[in-house]
Amino acid sequence: MTAPADVSAEGERELSRSLTHRHITMIGLGSALGTGLFLGSGSAIATAGPAVILSYAAGAALVGIIGLVLGEMTIAHPVRGAFGSIAQRYLGPWAGFLTRWLYWEGAVVAVGGEVVAAAVYIRFWWPGVPLLAAVLAVAAVVLGVNLISVRSFGVAEFWFSTIKVTALIVFIASGALLVFFGMPHTPAVGLGNLTRDGGFFPAGGSAVWVAMAVVMFAFAGFETTFISAAETSDPGRSIRTAMRSLVWRLGLFYVVAISLVVTLLPWRESAGGDGSVQASPFVRVFADMGIPAAASLTNAVVLIAAISAANANLYGASRLLHSLGHDRLAPAALGRLNRRGVPVFALIGSACGIAVAAGLAAYGVSNVLNVLVSIAIFAILLVWLLILASYLAFTRGRGRASADGRGGRVPGGRRTAWAGIAGVLAVMATAAVVPAMRQAAVIGLGFTLVLLAVYAVVIRRRTAPAVVEEEPVTV
Repeated sequence: MTAPADVSAEGERELSRSLTHRHITMIGLGSALGTGLFLGSGSAIATAGPAVILSYAAGAALVGIIGLVLGEMTIAHPVRGAFGSIAQRYLGPWAGFLTRWLYWEGAVVAVGGEVVAAAVYIRFWWPGVPLLAAVLAVAAVVLGVNLISVRSFGVAEFWFSTIKVTALIVFIASGALLVFFGMPHTPAVGLGNLTRDGGFFPAGGSAVWVAMAVVMFAFAGFETTFISAAETSDPGRSIRTAMRSLVWRLGLFYVVAISLVVTLLPWRESAGGDGSVQASPFVRVFADMGIPAAASLTNAVVLIAAISAANANLYGASRLLHSLGHDRLAPAALGRLNRRGVPVFALIGSACGIAVAAGLAAYGVSNVLNVLVSIAIFAILLVWLLILASYLAFTRGRGRASADGRGGRVPGGRRTAWAGIAGVLAVMATAAVVPAMRQAAVIGLGFTLVLLAVYAVVIRRRTAPAVVEEEPVTV
């Protein structure tokens, strides 16, 4: 039976704190471990060759910094709107408005892409199914899981993520066997592919930096863990544990998995690819092990990965849209909850955006879709900068003191945050040499200026600055 939503002293429904510790530990993995790892790493490998391992290691370190920063702030302020509300508190209402709308747009585009990817994977088994029908089926599943209750979302995401993590562990263990010991009828591959065909740096050392333009967006989505804090029964304990777990697991899975890919296969074979299941390095590894139907096995994994990422990112998008409505930075209806504590209108609003992105992706309206993707790329980078800037303000104010005694302190404090800012700016600087990033910077900056203009002309005049709610921290 679904628990009803909590009710505030003013009689207003509150988000239901029904997510458990084990749920949120897996939510961040669910949103970050999508098709970008299982199928989408080819373009990064094409850019840097075997040295892409260093790109993923640097990316994992940067995500680790942002995750630690988010963890410390969220332990002190486990509020609806998460880092968006925290930015509003420490940088001003404009920052809360900008952070949440940018993240919402990026998440919506990501979910649209994952829904279309899942539909394509379904057609791998049943090619006669119309693409639109498959898209609608996947979208209905994801939306239904989120509409039932937050607990149903947490349970579904826990099992989706568990399957993905298990598949990754099997892949890593199998890959290590093939590299160092071999299998029956398959000799050990060894480490030769790391230096063969141009050496470890076939495109030069600078290619490690250039590849970061692709690598960083494979990690995007981990922020959903911290968005879930407002619906967690024990946010202090859950965020502390989830923060540590998320940082090392993402780093381990991405770096080790990519290292095995470029070790098992000559890097030119795993580079690029047409995005199909047959092009996945996972298929090659399972086939080399003599596992029958390797493509079908991989297809099942990437289908679950796509549905899981769509499920988690829809959750994150809807919660930030809900917090915008609650803080009077969007239509008030978006801030309403039903009796189960679900922000139905925010979910439907996010689903409408997803329908647009999925439709553009499904029917090849490439120019418009490329614009949306460019906005999303820039949006994620700018959100990360705003998170790090919020932390610098947070450490100057009373927020840092409120976190004392609860753990979660960032090693190095402000120096670590400044290192994170330098890392994000370095990724942005790839616009100088990467055309796709240059497009992202130009279009994304234009979209950001439009949002700021809307805030200045419409939102700021329509409403007085909202006070970000402060919810009790459970330790």
